[in-house]
Amino acid sequence: MLDCTPYPKLNVANVKREGDFLTLNFAQGIQRLIPVDDRSIRVIYTQDSEISEESINSKPGIVEIKPFSDWTYEESDEEVIVSLPKLKVVIRKDGAAYTYYDENGKLLLKEKSARSKELDKVPVYAMNEENIQKEYIDTADGRKEIIRQASKIKIRDAYRTRMNLVFDDDEALYGLGQHEEGYHSLRGKRIFLNQGNRKIVVPMFVSTKGYGLLVNTYSPAIFNDTEDGSYFFTEADSEMDFFFLGGSDGKMDGVISEYRKITGKAVMLPKWAFGYIQSQERYETQDEILSISKEYRDRNIGLDCIVLDWCSWKDGQWGQKTFDPERFPNPDAMTDELHDRNVHFMISIWPNVNEGTDNYNEFKKENELLPGINIYNALSPKAREIYWKQAESGLFCHGIDAWWCDNSEPIAPEWNYTVKPETSKIYDEYVNQLPMHIPAEKTNAFGLYHAMGIYEGQRGYYKNLAESDTDDAGKENQVETEKLFEREKRVVNLTRSGYLGQQRYGTILWSGDISASWDTFRRQIAAGLHFSASGLPYWTTDIGAFFVKNGIQWYWNGDYDLGPKDPAYCELFTRWYQWAVFLPIFRGHGTDFRRELWQFQNDAAPFYEALVKANHLRYELMPYIYSLAGAVWYNDSVVIRPLVFEFTEDKRTWDIMDQYMFGKDMMVCPVTKPMLFDHDKDCNCIKIADQNDTINIRKVYLPEGNIWRDFYTGESYEGGQWIETQAPLDVIPVFVKAGAIIPMTTFKGHVQKEDEITLKIFGGADGSFALYEDEGDGYDYEKGVYTITNIEYIDTSKKVIIDGSEIRDKDTRFEIQMI
Repeated sequence: MLDCTPYPKLNVANVKREGDFLTLNFAQGIQRLIPVDDRSIRVIYTQDSEISEESINSKPGIVEIKPFSDWTYEESDEEVIVSLPKLKVVIRKDGAAYTYYDENGKLLLKEKSARSKELDKVPVYAMNEENIQKEYIDTADGRKEIIRQASKIKIRDAYRTRMNLVFDDDEALYGLGQHEEGYHSLRGKRIFLNQGNRKIVVPMFVSTKGYGLLVNTYSPAIFNDTEDGSYFFTEADSEMDFFFLGGSDGKMDGVISEYRKITGKAVMLPKWAFGYIQSQERYETQDEILSISKEYRDRNIGLDCIVLDWCSWKDGQWGQKTFDPERFPNPDAMTDELHDRNVHFMISIWPNVNEGTDNYNEFKKENELLPGINIYNALSPKAREIYWKQAESGLFCHGIDAWWCDNSEPIAPEWNYTVKPETSKIYDEYVNQLPMHIPAEKTNAFGLYHAMGIYEGQRGYYKNLAESDTDDAGKENQVETEKLFEREKRVVNLTRSGYLGQQRYGTILWSGDISASWDTFRRQIAAGLHFSASGLPYWTTDIGAFFVKNGIQWYWNGDYDLGPKDPAYCELFTRWYQWAVFLPIFRGHGTDFRRELWQFQNDAAPFYEALVKANHLRYELMPYIYSLAGAVWYNDSVVIRPLVFEFTEDKRTWDIMDQYMFGKDMMVCPVTKPMLFDHDKDCNCIKIADQNDTINIRKVYLPEGNIWRDFYTGESYEGGQWIETQAPLDVIPVFVKAGAIIPMTTFKGHVQKEDEITLKIFGGADGSFALYEDEGDGYDYEKGVYTITNIEYIDTSKKVIIDGSEIRDKDTRFEIQMI
């Protein structure tokens, strides 16, 4: 018979408090518990003889955390109990399984009693660059250098880690990044955590029980909650490392606050970034960009930014960070003219660069390319410095306002196939291919390092400029030096890959190159909500989807080969656009067809008029929207919120992911099915209703415990019920909680300082709102240069109180509109 080697059960040998952390020693290694604050704790586990301080202190997603000492522990023969003011961790000595309780003794999470934490030492390999075969191929992400064959060499050992968990039957989970599958709760799901074109990984989830789990890994990972068990598995780590996060009073919002404490505060974007951003694949010349921006102004449609997609460079010089002088003969004049129209300019830049270009040669000379491919090594501080200097000298100096760091995964093997591989196959290829170029422990983090370089580079640019002026001119030019900071631009980086802590770097994430269909649209709403529940605040989508036609590649699978000539696509685009009005960032983009709003003028229905109406509404809501952004920074808030965040006790909200809260007062209910036009079995457009037919209705759930008011009509409804509401083509259903105060302004064509604000007050309950205002750009807000106006409404007396004083006359910038 075979010999059975007994499983080496973890048993606590001894316990010792060492300053602000607790050490548990085992025959098989060490576990360290580090309380973070009164409700959260970090746990590190290694089978090595000691914990590597260098390893645990050099993880890029985590900020420096102040020591926390207000905790105690006690030890008995059976268990170790670590007590924080708002959290208790009980560790069984026999098996070392952890159980987490809140301050009231409520069970939050427990680990499986047997094999609670598993480590498996595995070899880590890298590419042997002396024997590789590679080729260039054209992909949807441009011209890529692909490794077809390479040998590998072992460079070190790492751990595969597995934490086995036991969830409550009555519990729902959200987060782990962005998933295109359209998940509701993540319970019962198996999720492969590898970055991709349409996939963003953030290894943090939050529970309806008011806790979160942040796994401090940068390698590929798997979350599983199926018949195979409930666990979190990582591919390659120096040690198991995770944070258990307790919410404030058991609230999911409190988990996000803890996430930001550990990974860093979200910085403010400039105010203009919340206006409309017009993009497409692609504007090709300076004249085209100027003419499009002018037409937006001539048509009185709101616009704050226009985007230059790929190929700003000379033909054949993919990734070179300079302008093609034939198509962009005077970029300074172009950006000056745009700025005169109050339009900002965003430009696409790439991590991959063609061999033979000046940028490539510089990276090659300094040995700062990833092994075997034409992608710069963003993990290297020196490479990031070179990348920024190239971007600054070739582009930023011409008046660029914002970056579009495209393809920041930057390797997604599945996009090299005609037929999409199975999800597990995609994961396996990612796990096997990427360590040939990026260290196995960091393969998910390329986008984080890439964003870090852009942010630190741009902020350092102004600092160096100011220091240079001071050195050259002395104190007499101090006023001029201060003016440099007045014109400093906040970093804006639209990028496709995100990770832990990336909110520190001025990033906006978007959902990748999706395809046009109603099913995709529905799933996108859930994708954005899970992303928001993962702790990063700024997310958007290609309005109307990137791919519209149906092509040979698996990803080019839109339903509308005629684009805007097809009324069925115009309807989808209109509903998508209306939804995007209520996203953190409002942006149109795509291929196959042009995306300017006037392209959707159609005799079949007033699509264009509905789009312009939605565009104007975004700008009218700007005081509310910018205040939500301010709260993201100063209060660690969440802009787009799954209903469960606000109404956890109402279990009917747990699986509703096609409605959500926009801030804490507005509930947005996108129309996610065609009401006017559809396709028959032969893909011909057919009319299914007229615009004002009574069948144009949207079924909406109103969470219990509130009176709800229709945002447009003011009509009142009791919560805790489903209703049917009219949704004609030019209306996206929106409801607000009774007592809501919604600050609005008049449409002016672009974002600007609001001198007069209308407070729309929806009576029926008391309410409050914190109106955030600052200079709109620059970083003086970090020094406290901003205002928060506290507005209260008392329903019984119908009084409006501003910063403690009742409004009695019109001697104020605020106009009151009672609804």
